[in-house]
Amino acid sequence: MEVQEALDQLVAAIKNSDIYLEYRRRSEQVDRTEDLREKINEYRARNFELQNTSHTEDLLDVMEEFERQYEKFREEPVVEEFLSAELAFCRMMQDIEVRLAEAVDFE
Repeated sequence: MEVQEALDQLVAAIKNSDIYLEYRRRSEQVDRTEDLREKINEYRARNFELQNTSHTEDLLDVMEEFERQYEKFREEPVVEEFLSAELAFCRMMQDIEVRLAEAVDFE
């Protein structure tokens, strides 16, 4: 019961954090712009695919082309602000996970 209560407090703290609230505001802003969520998801999928490719011989060229292809897209304020807020939220969640795992000596 004690762990569940602490978890509930952690969830509440996360939901009330400035980082999460900013992420939610930016996410709602994306959803108010037609087809933007879909475009962001395509960008993420392509980025993930490139970062996890095993073809390293021309990876630099492929990454440069990817960056050129999405340069204007990333310059859109709604996109950049959302992706920055999302990154901050992901980093916060990763920090929580790492700190929990280290605190309980979980490998």
